[in-house]
Amino acid sequence: MLLNRILEAETVQSHSEASEYDAMDHSGVNAQFVKDLIASGPLGQDCLDIGTGTALIPIELCRNDPVVRVMAMDASREMLELARYRLEVGGIMHRVQLAQGDAKKLIFQKDYFDTIFSNSLVHHLPTLETFFPEALRVLRTGGLLFVRDLVRPHDQETLDALVEQYAKHESEPSRQMFRDSLHAALSIDEVKNLAVEAGLESSCVSMTSDRHWTLTARKIDSSNTQQE
Repeated sequence: MLLNRILEAETVQSHSEASEYDAMDHSGVNAQFVKDLIASGPLGQDCLDIGTGTALIPIELCRNDPVVRVMAMDASREMLELARYRLEVGGIMHRVQLAQGDAKKLIFQKDYFDTIFSNSLVHHLPTLETFFPEALRVLRTGGLLFVRDLVRPHDQETLDALVEQYAKHESEPSRQMFRDSLHAALSIDEVKNLAVEAGLESSCVSMTSDRHWTLTARKIDSSNTQQE
């Protein structure tokens, strides 16, 4: 039987928690995310990162794509404070703009971005019905939607094994953070159902690692999308 979903906090509320997250080694996962994002086809110029955290993925993307500009949005002020520092150190403040906002009700106008991407945000959201519709609303026709997150394991044994495999060398608070994220994650079927409700094909969602699902789709028009 699939583990029950146990929600974790929707946003980071303290500087210490944001710093703990920022100190974790995300380099391999972020590099693979950007590689897969770029491989999904033309990104255009104007991108939106929903749930940017400390802006590590926008930084990695700008290093690999000389054209893109990124609106990096997060609900946590503490995360964005660290993101600003990261951008200043990386010397790309001119290509990445930070914005505080709610992923469930985006502050941007319709058809605004060429590409929208998000990594490891969905499992933080207590209500999910508006996430994909909102992302599609602000995406331009022909634009790319690329979303990746953790998959909730089927049992506690599998969850514990994933924590041991991928967070073995992290601090205990970081290990607990990863454990909580796995508990809060969706199953692949739950993600597919949400995609279909948003007008996407279920086949645009697939398992892309032993612990991640990925949704890849392009917007055809204001009412239609198609999978990659």
